[in-house]
Amino acid sequence: MKQNSTSAFHTALQPVSRRLKPVLEDLPEHIKESAQEIRLRVNRPISIFNGVQSFFVTGNGISRIPQEGITVFREDMDETFQNLCSHSVYTHQNEIKNGFITIRGGHRVGICGTAVLEQGEITGLRDISSFNIRVARQVEGAADDILTKVGDEILRGILLAGAPSTGKTTILRDIARQLSCGDEVPPRKIVVIDERGELAGTYQGDAQNDLGCCCDVLDGYPKSQGILQAIRSLSPEIILCDELGGEKETAAVEEVVNAGVSIIVSVHASSAGDLLRRRQVRRLLETGAFRTVVLLDSAAQPGKIKGIYKVGELLGQINRDSGSGSSLYSGGLYGIA
Repeated sequence: MKQNSTSAFHTALQPVSRRLKPVLEDLPEHIKESAQEIRLRVNRPISIFNGVQSFFVTGNGISRIPQEGITVFREDMDETFQNLCSHSVYTHQNEIKNGFITIRGGHRVGICGTAVLEQGEITGLRDISSFNIRVARQVEGAADDILTKVGDEILRGILLAGAPSTGKTTILRDIARQLSCGDEVPPRKIVVIDERGELAGTYQGDAQNDLGCCCDVLDGYPKSQGILQAIRSLSPEIILCDELGGEKETAAVEEVVNAGVSIIVSVHASSAGDLLRRRQVRRLLETGAFRTVVLLDSAAQPGKIKGIYKVGELLGQINRDSGSGSSLYSGGLYGIA
């Protein structure tokens, strides 16, 4: 998928410490364009991951040799963390305990540290040890291949599956934009449930990413609650959200089916077999909300389709295999490239 510019890389640097930010801003343009993750680890070199391999940031660019990279100090970590929380750790406590904060532009920052536990539950983190800044990019046309191959089936429910960094969020963003803008077809009323702020990148009520002119965004809502609120109050034709899988979310999807609303969601799965071995994902498929599964290929080729599957065929095959005692999926059954 072609990236529009390096502006996303620069906005992802918002929280980075004053010492490290200029070094990252001065990287060559082709490095900024391909960067998927910026990694800061205490007392380790800054690294950039491009979907294939990691490089280490030096004073003159990048290197494959860790010893040549610029070391991240504890002071850099502390300053970055305060910037990440807008100097108010308390207001971000719920996000922190879940291991990430989403910043303006939809960039998601994963946080590693020592868990603070109360009665067996994580209530926070201390001694922050690393950050993973995932660079979110709006790529117009990212959904073209899927929309062409799936056609009108998109309105009968799509489950978009793939491993991390395969382009799921980028594609969902473009599906919302294209269906809501109505360039080729009449615009659809879309509601995006953006629990982590990655899809719309909403900042002070204004979506930083273009999701189209007929799209409403429920920002920060837990997906299960957002789905139900959308049905009750926003009369959507299509509900769209990222990374579904919990029991409450599955129950909410069942309500979508009963309301006659289409739904397009993503889940983590690296293969058709993996998809059906995950109990919660299989339950999603069994709700009847989805007609088609689109499986993405790999982080090395984000957005590339690995296979397109009919949900009925997948469930029928797994049931036949279970009855006969045969193994699940010896290869890419039903895949349509």
